[in-house]
Amino acid sequence: MNNKVLIIAYYWPPAGGPGVQRWLKFTKYLPEFSIEPIVYVPENPSYPIVDDSLVAEVSSKVTVIKQPIKEPYGLASTLSRKQTKTISSGILPNEGKQSLLQKAMLYVRGNFFVPDARVGWVAPSVEYLKKYVEENDIEKIITTGPPHSLHLIGNQLKNWKPNLNWLADFRDPWTTIGYHDKLLMTAKTKARHKQLEKQVLTTADHIIVTSPGTKREFQAITKRPITVITNGFDDRVITPHQPTERFVLSHIGSLLSDRNPQLLWKVLRALCDELPAFSKALEIQLVGKVSQEIIDAITAAGLESQLNLVGYVSHQEAQRLQEQANALLLIEINAEKTKGIIAGKIFEYLSAQRPIVAIGPKGADIGAIIEKTATGSFVDYSQEKNLKSVIEALFTGDYKYESNTTEVAKYHRRELTAQLSNLIAQL
Repeated sequence: MNNKVLIIAYYWPPAGGPGVQRWLKFTKYLPEFSIEPIVYVPENPSYPIVDDSLVAEVSSKVTVIKQPIKEPYGLASTLSRKQTKTISSGILPNEGKQSLLQKAMLYVRGNFFVPDARVGWVAPSVEYLKKYVEENDIEKIITTGPPHSLHLIGNQLKNWKPNLNWLADFRDPWTTIGYHDKLLMTAKTKARHKQLEKQVLTTADHIIVTSPGTKREFQAITKRPITVITNGFDDRVITPHQPTERFVLSHIGSLLSDRNPQLLWKVLRALCDELPAFSKALEIQLVGKVSQEIIDAITAAGLESQLNLVGYVSHQEAQRLQEQANALLLIEINAEKTKGIIAGKIFEYLSAQRPIVAIGPKGADIGAIIEKTATGSFVDYSQEKNLKSVIEALFTGDYKYESNTTEVAKYHRRELTAQLSNLIAQL
């Protein structure tokens, strides 16, 4: 039986950030299930975050093929390197604070590059992969997005060769993703996105999503089979938490403008006013890219002296910081459309063996995961008193943390790859 599978991806080491982890780990374990992964990625991508340490994690059993890509960010950076890097990494300022240059760049990005800035890679990739598929007897392909333009590669290959089995993996939703409404798109452009989204969802043989919420969203568009395979965590050696005089609340990963938890800053300010020892010990540790709006909100709450902006660190260092935090912050936008968003960091948090404090919309999928695994507390944006009680109990030592290790283990990358291998075998 042909056990090859061609995986079409954009993020691959040395890319840093959460986008690279999913398929880096899937390809690590697929050979254990007698599947031979072949990964097709850009030769010269413009990654907003680079983590060279991840290169060593690429399995020797993975075949990697590359082709050049032309991206607009190089040209755009001649106008403003800083703004280009910010926009390409997804950190978009609030509309009222955008400069004319930022608005112009967002308009061009939103309307001239549909569905995204990597759309120019579609045509040359299809041309190259048609030949590769024929010469290497490829029967199964997987596309993973964002960038969702990669699904257009799968769509065109499927139209060219209908008996090619195509699995479309959505790490995030398409038209309901958080930053979509900020790209200053015209009504015509929005309609084009909807058209392309439906085209992919109704053409792929099988669809994978990372949350039950996204599955429900897509089920309203297509009758194709949809399977939820979340992100997960891999093996790690845990460094036992070393108590210090500091009380560290740590958020690992990008913290964008819309994900600004005013509720949290309000609660922390109140606790600082009520408990002098808390004010002295508190450290708000933000690891990764942080928007200026977040920093301004923390400053406005009078918490600037407790703020520690760490910036981007390697994956290994991020894990170390997780393990040494008193609690790990997970923040989601307070909106109906974000209920189905499950940030990849939650699974790293599960494995870090530290309490999670999550804030999100009522009924969010992240709340169900935290409850089932007993790894922390979830509050919605109306539960100010609950949030205050949780943080105070964490500080005083009255918080009881004992995770459900059996439920946590279900999110190990090997277990998730077993689910994926079953899907691939059925294609």
